[in-house]
Amino acid sequence: MRTTILKWTLPFIALGLGIVGFAGINAIAQEPEKKEVVDTRPVVKVEPVAANNHQVIINSYGEVRPLESTYLSAQVSGEVVSWHPNFVAGGIVARGETLFTIEKDNYQAALLQAEAELAQAQAQLIEEQAQAQVAADEVKRFPGKERTALFLREPQVLSAQASVKSAQARLKRAQRDLDNCEVTAPYDALIVSRDIGVGQYVNMGTQIGELNNIETAEVIIPIAGFDSVFLPERVKGITATVIKTGLHGFTRQAVVDRDLGIIDSATRMSNLVVRIDDPYGLVNKQQAIKYGSYVQVNFAGTMLNNIYRLPQELVNNQMVWIVNDEQQLEPRKVKVIREEGEFFYISDGLEADDKLVITLPEYPQKGMAVKIADVQDVKKVDALDSATSEKL
Repeated sequence: MRTTILKWTLPFIALGLGIVGFAGINAIAQEPEKKEVVDTRPVVKVEPVAANNHQVIINSYGEVRPLESTYLSAQVSGEVVSWHPNFVAGGIVARGETLFTIEKDNYQAALLQAEAELAQAQAQLIEEQAQAQVAADEVKRFPGKERTALFLREPQVLSAQASVKSAQARLKRAQRDLDNCEVTAPYDALIVSRDIGVGQYVNMGTQIGELNNIETAEVIIPIAGFDSVFLPERVKGITATVIKTGLHGFTRQAVVDRDLGIIDSATRMSNLVVRIDDPYGLVNKQQAIKYGSYVQVNFAGTMLNNIYRLPQELVNNQMVWIVNDEQQLEPRKVKVIREEGEFFYISDGLEADDKLVITLPEYPQKGMAVKIADVQDVKKVDALDSATSEKL
């Protein structure tokens, strides 16, 4: 009996256990809650762009040279009796200072003789004028007498007047020769060389030495083709800055004086001349720019209006990347009109408030969806970059 009951109940028990087991397995196998969707878009940093006006600065280099150099020559002959202590190579003399003196005795004597000849000619003229007056009075007393020019002594008066003028000319030459015994500096000068000594006899025209004008210096600077298009229409009078580089570098103010007006056939560059007043600082007490120095010259060119300035690393083959309104990468072709230092200056291809990408994904593509970094993301990216740099 008991066996019969077990036979009938055992299948039901097994079925119940199966149902319970299936329910447990089904509960365990239920799908977990849905996970949060991960944003896999690359994060980029952007900056809005804005157009501004830009003053072009022209930069060039050149050698400092004297405005003029003079080879001194003696204008009279004679023995050198003295010379200025600064009349030596490297010496500096002021305008009007006597550089050297030639013995004057002969020229002083010639001056005295010319003065005597002038006095004699003037006396002869007075005598002839008196005799002419007597002849004129005689004609008045005797109206019928013949009135010839010779009788009135007109030729004699003219000859005496000519003698006076000739004597005056000789006196002037004698005075000039005497003055030329003292040779003076024609300007503030740097002595390049001196070729005479005391006791030396010099002839007229003998070269005495060489001077460089230190009142004004010039720097001839080449202007490349890419800079020449940014030159103002009128360059004369533009203020320039002369920079002497090095351990003890300094700057001096100058002015653009002129354009040489030709294109160098070898370099295809034009040339401007910049003038520096008082290069050796005798008057303005500034640091001297010695002749032969190689200096940098900067001056203002034209003004560029509505120009975008971008770092060079953001421009590749005249193309930049921006993020459009759909949060997608978009390449933009731009027109680079000038390069200065680390920046490109762009005239076309961008619009105000465009979102310029400053950190590109590894493989940027047109239409790629990106996420613009907020402050938190930027900090994370910067920290990651710093850690990577430290490991490298």
